[in-house]
Amino acid sequence: MAAKLALLSVSDKTGLVAFARALVNEHGYTLLSTGGTAQALLQAGLPVTEVGAHTGFPEIMEGRVKTLHPKIHGGLLCRRDSEAHLAQAAANRIELIDLVVVNLYPFEETVARAGVSLEEAIENIDIGGPSMLRSAAKNHESVTVLCDPADYDAVLAALGKSGSANAASVDALRELRRKLALKVFERTARYDGAISNYLAARLGELENTKDAAGGARADASDEVPDMAALSGFPEQLTLSYQKAQTLRYGENPHQQAALYGSFHAHYEQLQGKELSYNNLLDITAATYLIGEFERPTVAILKHTNPCGVASADTLEAAWESAYATDRQAPFGGIIVVNHTLGAALAQTISEIFTEVIIAPRFSDEALAIFAKKKNLRLLIAKEGLGAESLQEIRSVVGGVLLQDRDKTIGRPSEFKVVTKREPSAEEWASMLFAWKVAKHVKSNAIVYCRGEQTLGVGAGQMARVDSSRIAVWKAGEAGLDLRGSVVASEALFPFADGLIAAAEAGATCAIQPGGSVRDEEVIAAANERGMAMVFTGIRHFRH
Repeated sequence: MAAKLALLSVSDKTGLVAFARALVNEHGYTLLSTGGTAQALLQAGLPVTEVGAHTGFPEIMEGRVKTLHPKIHGGLLCRRDSEAHLAQAAANRIELIDLVVVNLYPFEETVARAGVSLEEAIENIDIGGPSMLRSAAKNHESVTVLCDPADYDAVLAALGKSGSANAASVDALRELRRKLALKVFERTARYDGAISNYLAARLGELENTKDAAGGARADASDEVPDMAALSGFPEQLTLSYQKAQTLRYGENPHQQAALYGSFHAHYEQLQGKELSYNNLLDITAATYLIGEFERPTVAILKHTNPCGVASADTLEAAWESAYATDRQAPFGGIIVVNHTLGAALAQTISEIFTEVIIAPRFSDEALAIFAKKKNLRLLIAKEGLGAESLQEIRSVVGGVLLQDRDKTIGRPSEFKVVTKREPSAEEWASMLFAWKVAKHVKSNAIVYCRGEQTLGVGAGQMARVDSSRIAVWKAGEAGLDLRGSVVASEALFPFADGLIAAAEAGATCAIQPGGSVRDEEVIAAANERGMAMVFTGIRHFRH
């Protein structure tokens, strides 16, 4: 009976020796291997045949060519149920390979390092590894293929059982091979996607550099460079995310859902229930909002909209102002802070029902206070608040939309005062605070502020004037006086009515993008009421 051959060629050698020893001693395999893998096995005292000795052809070109040979791929692809295949294998002295273990050059890890060169990245593109994996996976009815050390134990268990005459055990091995083959094709797709995305991004960088050097670009990005495309837009978009977690359900209990990607690499959950689909959306919105601020800041969000935001000298003072904006909406909401959350604030927050609290750090005393609320989810933002996702993706019928994340608030030095009256220094400070908050409110968005405190927020209405009315009503419900406030609108006022409503509520200053065909009417309405108004030239729609 011909020897059973196992081909092992791995970058990640976790568990390799123990697995190979079991193949040889318990299951009668002969080992084939390459380079560093062969050396690791030999040092462990295991008998190994180098691939070059097996094929009769040496590794060449600094190891770029070593397994790309008919004796390798013929041994993998030969159908065991085809007499013609078996005859051709025999005629060409091709020995059948029954098991393959390959994990790939660490391309993703390499390009994730700061300052990696294009040459280094290219040298970490694996060619032989994906080829062997795909050959073995295609012939998975006869070949067992592994691309992940986590599967070693399952394979050894299945091999042990399949040696019996038990048909169920044979079927179990066959089913395992199918699952492993699927895992291989998922892995190679993800690997190729990482390569194509990296090269597309590098090409985009080169194109942007050429444009900048040649002065050929003549669009809005010339005036506001940070509005330029952040990562490029490849002709072929390849998306590949590892499943991170099956969620209990989606937005509603009748919808199934799962989380993909590296979310958990950015946050550490210290306590509380499993994060829900809606929690994940709120956490993302909270992280992006709080990233706008450096002074101690508290933001309270509900359904991804801020319902209270404030900055102050301390988090405790910021909390009082943020919570004062709306004492009803925070029930079951998300709270995010940008400095260490201590005991005093923890005691105050613990008195209301909250779903999630996010901070860069919690004091030990704060953790002890929150520990009494077992279901409360506490998250540490491991990489700091203000996450640096460069692009965002949304699904549409038949495809996806890809866009740069809205990272700019513009340059205040380039904002234009369009009214007769100039804003005061205090109004300027309030406007810039309101402008940062309005950027994170669903359109149509209206935000009233005084100092570094929101007073009223109107979000998501079909008419901008309705958002203004809601914001005024919310401020009234909270007992907050809008006289002397500023108002921010994330998009232009299409008519004067929204601006007039803000003036009647007590606002003395407005900040908006401008650009309406009725701008002159809106400016005239502001002048008639003694308001100051600033045009930013930048819109912040959020759909």
